[in-house]
Amino acid sequence: MIARRVFFMRPYVSRSGARGAGLLHRILELHLLIGGELGLAGREVGRGLRAVDHFLRPAILRAARRDQRAGLLADLARDPLDVGVGVVGHALDRGRLHDARDAALAPGPLPGQIVVVDDRCSAAAGAPLPLGTPSLTVADRLVVVAGRAAGPAAARNVGWRTARAAWIAFLDDDVLPPAGWAAGLGSDLAAAAEDVGGIQGRVQVPLPAGRPPTDWERNVAGLGRAAWATADMAYRRATLVAVDGFDERFPRAYREDADLALRVHGAGWRLVRGERSVAHPVRPADPWVGVRLQAGNADDALMLALHGRDWREKAGAPPGRKRRHLAVTAAAVGAVAGLAARRPAVFALAAAGWLAGTAELAWARIAPGPRTGDEVATMLVTSAALAPAATAWSVAGALRWRRLLLARALGTAA
Repeated sequence: MIARRVFFMRPYVSRSGARGAGLLHRILELHLLIGGELGLAGREVGRGLRAVDHFLRPAILRAARRDQRAGLLADLARDPLDVGVGVVGHALDRGRLHDARDAALAPGPLPGQIVVVDDRCSAAAGAPLPLGTPSLTVADRLVVVAGRAAGPAAARNVGWRTARAAWIAFLDDDVLPPAGWAAGLGSDLAAAAEDVGGIQGRVQVPLPAGRPPTDWERNVAGLGRAAWATADMAYRRATLVAVDGFDERFPRAYREDADLALRVHGAGWRLVRGERSVAHPVRPADPWVGVRLQAGNADDALMLALHGRDWREKAGAPPGRKRRHLAVTAAAVGAVAGLAARRPAVFALAAAGWLAGTAELAWARIAPGPRTGDEVATMLVTSAALAPAATAWSVAGALRWRRLLLARALGTAA
């Protein structure tokens, strides 16, 4: 416990503030050492030291943080990126990482470290990561580490714990930063107040001109409205250390960023939007992508267990259609049961309910889209499977996290 508290203060000590911060570090270390050693001598001594600790530690921490902040701002003013920033990206089997890297880093100042987490399933087989040929200046700062193919939360934890910088900028491998993105990042960080723990970049999703977007394109476009999406998000290292990084119980690229943001807010930090931006192109997807995405309903169950019934409001997430999906699925089950029991009235009523609910969902997906033959056919077929898939994943999540959900319910009731 002592080591963690001291380490929390040590991620960055500026050249201009090294003397003052170093003295405070030594005072704090001595204070903690004395408390740890003499605390074993007796109960009364322990009480006295805990009283001293209660009053002394906050003052030391505040003074060290002021000195640390002043030194970081002075160094960022000289070179906003070289001293205190690391860029972390996690790579999947999408083959576009070198495009994102080159667009982000040239022209402009370079981050002090660039960490790429190879999180492909093929990484264990030794397949090379398609990084292209980085320039010599980039190659000197580039670090490639292997992930566990356990999802973006786990990959980002590997990345930021590898980086040594005071600020960690996360970039997904499917975003395209414009020229000058690095300089924009430096400006956002230099303008950050002391209580700002994270700064989100602006995500722009280019949509086709001349026609309405498809259901899949609208889904991706939602990233532009998402709060604290880690497609382009910078966090203080101290903030990540304080909340222990991403929660690796979120295995998909879904809700892991919202969960982190809520915990960061709960730890007393502010999150703000910066001025830099990235483009997030819509990658090709097969017709069943919307059904597969319903797996995120299991992660919604974990969000409910961790953050309570109002987690959507706190995270800025849309309300969703969980209750409608449950009703449509229940109608489908009732129709099958009525048919099996040879109860035509029950079958007819339940089947009508399922048909009405499925038609409503299909039209909600078709109406804002291009309404081409392929799009309409895809929406009709997948809408029939979407509600049952969503409900099945919701039930799976509730079962998976039943103990946490029960603890939350009991705690709320108490």
